[in-house]
Amino acid sequence: MRLFRHELKGELLLYTRSRELAFFTFLLPMIFFLLLASVYGNDRIKSEGNVRSAPFLEAGMIGYGAISIAFAGLAIVLVIRRESGILKRLRATPLPAPVYVSALLSAFLAAFAIEVVGLLAIGRAFFSVALPHHALSLVLALLLGAVSFCGLGIGLSALIKSAEGASAVVNAIYLPSAFISGSFFSPHSYPGFLRAIADVLPLTYFLRLVRNVMLHGHEIWSQGTNVAILAAWGVVGVIVALRAFRWEPTEG
Repeated sequence: MRLFRHELKGELLLYTRSRELAFFTFLLPMIFFLLLASVYGNDRIKSEGNVRSAPFLEAGMIGYGAISIAFAGLAIVLVIRRESGILKRLRATPLPAPVYVSALLSAFLAAFAIEVVGLLAIGRAFFSVALPHHALSLVLALLLGAVSFCGLGIGLSALIKSAEGASAVVNAIYLPSAFISGSFFSPHSYPGFLRAIADVLPLTYFLRLVRNVMLHGHEIWSQGTNVAILAAWGVVGVIVALRAFRWEPTEG
């Protein structure tokens, strides 16, 4: 436990000291929320049950934050550390691999948790968004989504071959996914082919789960389909990671 706490402290320091990582994965969703909600936060979205845009956007930015931190940020960090030889050197130390992985994941989950609190605070302070009524269901939904995206992030890192291509590959996946899944706009207005793509993306089901809990007052145990599909995507990521993850550089 002492090793875990020490490693977690180090990972949190590394995360906060990486300005690019902290900005693009942590601050950007909050900036988007402030900008977009300021423009059309009081509009009504008829296709989503006539909900106000501000709470709809808040839930969307929580989803965007989950995929940017737990999926994109984690995948990029792992590829860079692997290709620079950091992971290989860590394997040669007395630090057990499960402790390192647990501390790394906990650091990214902590960053996501703080971001969620920040988004809720911004929504309440600036756009009069009510706090969620079913706090436990929301926490469980957020934890499920974050863990699933962590699994997918580790799985993707195993498939990326170079540190130079990590950002390009990850951005090409998660940015279109955020738009198509409906983080910024209601997907009901999308053309049919985009809705068909959205129906297979894990972020779509995470957003449905979070919005059903936050906007419509549903409990997480009434969202069996969304929970099952999101969890299944996480399992896919873990399976890929177990089969393909490497500690040594690709060309090392």
